[in-house]
Parts: sequence; C-alpha cells; structure tokens
Amino acid sequence: LFSGFVMAQEEDEPVYPPFETLTLIDNETTFSLYKGSKVLEIQHRFSDIEKINDIFGIFGSANTRIGFTYGISDKIALGLGTTRAYMQQDLNWKYAILRQTTSGRMPISLSYYGNAVLDAREDKYFGPEEDYNFAYRMSYLTQLLISRKFGEKVGISVNPTFVYYNAVPEGYRNDNYSLNFGGRFQVLGFHSIIIEYDQPLVQPTGENAKTIEPNLSFGVEIGTSTHSFRVFASNYNSIVKNRDVAFNDRSPWEGDYQFGFNIS
Repeated sequence: LFSGFVMAQEEDEPVYPPFETLTLIDNETTFSLYKGSKVLEIQHRFSDIEKINDIFGIFGSANTRIGFTYGISDKIALGLGTTRAYMQQDLNWKYAILRQTTSGRMPISLSYYGNAVLDAREDKYFGPEEDYNFAYRMSYLTQLLISRKFGEKVGISVNPTFVYYNAVPEGYRNDNYSLNFGGRFQVLGFHSIIIEYDQPLVQPTGENAKTIEPNLSFGVEIGTSTHSFRVFASNYNSIVKNRDVAFNDRSPWEGDYQFGFNIS
C-alpha cells in the first residue's frame, strides 16, 4: 500500500517548464526561480530596419534594459531593472500560484506578475512646472500568467494584462488592457522558435491620440544549460511592457520592425 501511494505521488509531479526563461521575448512567463537563484537579463533593441547603410538598424540608436531577478523562495521572485528609453527604472515581482502536473490533475501553470515603473527623465516632461507632481512619473502593471505545455516541445501562454499610468498625454487613457499571447516550439535540442502577440482591448478617445497597435515579435531561442540567447524582430521598441501596452502606435502589418536580442 505504501509503495502504491509513493508511486502515485511521483506520477503527479510538476511538468518540466514550458518556458525556461523569466521572459519569452518581453512578456513574462510562468517560469519560476528556485530559492536563492539569480538571473541577469540583457534586452537590446536596434533601430528600425530601413537602410543597408546602417546595416538595417544596427548602426542606429538603440534601446537596452538590464535586469536582475532573485528567487526569494521557490514561488516568489523579486527583480530590478533599468531601461534606456524614458530612463525607466522598474521594480517587479512574481508569485507562482499553480504548476501543471504530469497526471493532468492540474492542466495549467498559473502565476501573478506585477511591477512599478519610475520614469526618471527631467521634470519638464511631466507638464508645467507649477503642476509637477512626483506621482506623474509612475506606472504599474498587473498580469495573470497562464501557460500549458503540450507534449515535450510546445508551450503556450495567455497573459491578461492591466496597465495604469498616473499621468498620460492629453487624449490617452490612464487605464489600459490587453491580452498577451506567447508560444515556444522546440525544434532541435535546446533550440526553439518563439513568438509573442499582444492585442490591445481598449483605445484612446482623444482627438490627438494615436491608435494603439498590437505588439508582434518572433524569432529563435538558442539555449544551453545555464544561458538563453534569443534573436528576434519586433514592431515595438520600449521593452518595458507598460509603454508597449499603453502607447505603441507602430503597426505590425506595415513593416515597422527592428531587430533585437535577449541574453539570460
């Protein structure tokens, strides 16, 4: 009887993670750090793919984020990051709620992710001097991260997302919503094809505001036992999801892309 009980427990272990990095491209995944583990991530975007004389954006202006994440426990991780564009400084956290199991009793993995982002540019970017308020610099993101692994090689994620800005340009929304999708398809050993798509669910109502466009990115992931190197093209440049969800006006259907890479 005891042997049968132990065998049943072993058969209901968590599946091997469908994603092996904290972010797929820019969207968070349900991947969890173990207690005491540390991840350094470098996310880089070149400028627009346009002319051969700047090697299709490589010689143009670039955007970079450097982030560090620490596993406080096997379920809780805390991270810090700094991004060149808009001088964004982010504090982020993730909590692993559920893990998909091999028996199928739990069919999905579920995590919660949130951040608080400070725009550290000069005061003049936040309205007239007499109206300046430090709170205008802040934005916040909340996500549910839902993923499922199919077989040994396919991982799919869906992330309902809410972004709130304390202050926005005239005509734009403080509250923004999107539904973010991700896919990872292993094709050879540790190497995979990766894709992300974010669908905005609301639009600005002001006359001066531009239409918020979907975010699309796709590329390849080259993995080792300790590193992940991702090369891709995307139609957005901000890296930090808060701005991409609330302000991206570059259409993925009109060829507005730049190359990028991530190293974890």
